[in-house]
Amino acid sequence: MLKKIAVFASGNGTNFVALQQAIIDRSIPAEITLLVCDQSLAPVIKKAQDLQVPVLVVNFHDYATKTAAEQIILTALQRAQVEVILLAGYMRIIGATLLTAYPHRILNIHPALLPKFPGRHGIEDAFQAGVSETGVTIHYIDAGVDTGQVIDQRVVPVLSTDTIESLATRIHTVEHQFYPDVLQSLINEGAI
Repeated sequence: MLKKIAVFASGNGTNFVALQQAIIDRSIPAEITLLVCDQSLAPVIKKAQDLQVPVLVVNFHDYATKTAAEQIILTALQRAQVEVILLAGYMRIIGATLLTAYPHRILNIHPALLPKFPGRHGIEDAFQAGVSETGVTIHYIDAGVDTGQVIDQRVVPVLSTDTIESLATRIHTVEHQFYPDVLQSLINEGAI
C-alpha cells in the first residue's frame, strides 16, 4: 500500500521534484497526492502541474487567522487522504491545527546541522560563521522554529574556496538525495 504524502513548498520546488522523481525511480512505496503552496506565483506550482500532482494554493492573507487558513489546508489533506507531510522549502511555521492533526508525521529538511543555524538563512549563517562543516538536517516539526526531533543529518564540508552560492549548490545536491533516502527508510521501518 502506498503512503500518501503531501509536500508543502513556497518556492522553486527542487526538493519536491527530487522527491517525486525518487518515488518513481526507486519504487518508494509512496504517492504525493497533494502539493500545498502559500505563494501564488511560486515556480513549484507549474512543476507540480507538469507532474500531474494536485495543487492547493493558500494565500494566508485571504484569511482572518492562521487557524482559518490551516483549516482549509487540513480539509484538503483529509480529502487527499494524506498520511505524512513533507516540508520542502515551505517558509511558514506550522500551526497548532496541523500539528494536532499530524503528530509526529510532519517532516522538514533544513540546510544546516541543527541545532546550529536554525531559521531561513541556515546556509548563509553557517558560511558567515566560518565553520569547517555544515550540512543537512531532516527533523520532525514541532511548534518551534527548527527545534523538532532530529531524524538524520548529513555533513557537507565548507571548502576554503567556497562562496555562499557554491556551498548552497552542494547542500542542495545533498538534499535532493538525502530527503528521498530518509523517506524510504522511514516508510520501510514503519516509522511513518
